[in-house]
Amino acid sequence: MTKTVVGMFDSSSQAERAAQELVSAGFSRDQIDLVSQEAEQTNASDEQASLSASRTSAGVGDRISRFFGNLFGSDYETSENKTYYNGVRSGGTVLAVEASSDALANHALEILDRNDAVDVDERAVQHQQASGQVNDRTQNQTGEAAIPVIQEELQVGKRAVERGVRVRSRVIERPVEAQVNLREEHVHVERRPVDQAVTDADVQSFREGTIEVTETAEVAVVSKQARVVEEVVVGKDVQERTETVRDTVKSTDVDVEEINSDTRTRSQRSSS
Repeated sequence: MTKTVVGMFDSSSQAERAAQELVSAGFSRDQIDLVSQEAEQTNASDEQASLSASRTSAGVGDRISRFFGNLFGSDYETSENKTYYNGVRSGGTVLAVEASSDALANHALEILDRNDAVDVDERAVQHQQASGQVNDRTQNQTGEAAIPVIQEELQVGKRAVERGVRVRSRVIERPVEAQVNLREEHVHVERRPVDQAVTDADVQSFREGTIEVTETAEVAVVSKQARVVEEVVVGKDVQERTETVRDTVKSTDVDVEEINSDTRTRSQRSSS
């Protein structure tokens, strides 16, 4: 499913730099769309050179409205999308890129952030605060307007994570062999031809009888005996190390400029 990643930039050069990096990362130009007040005014001037300036300005507004209507559809009236619209009308540039997967969408987000894309939520809060302050100054010209200066502080903590080794013992079998000498006895019977006179002993043995001769043989007897031949000792050492944590924090930079003898305030987001 195709996903659309949208980013807003304070200048067209930042948006164009992000678009070039997207192309270098494998996105095609057909997947990237840029809209800005300056570009739409140029297009409107080329197409409507014969119309009056007021009608040209109205045409630019219609072009930008159609862009966000096509981009966000029924969600166009949400506060976040109005922030995009107001950002373009105030000189910003919006970049939209189509991604065919979550991985490509995340990669596109990284590229937009790396090229200083505006934090839309923070910009929406700034617009709301600025709008409220303008209304307050309109109702009470003698009152004071306070612009909050916000600064992030880096807080570094620590948490324990489990790591280590797993030692598993198992029984394995392997073939072994040994040699042993075995002794065997074999009885053999033979007949010998004899021609001699009978003796008294022969006469005594001249009767029925039985002679038994036994044989003995050795066989291999196998037995097993277990012996401890090695120990695996598992222990742990405790060490401490110092790690330097590097990050960025954001703060609000307030510029004051004088316009037509009236003092106005303009908040600008910067990082430190």
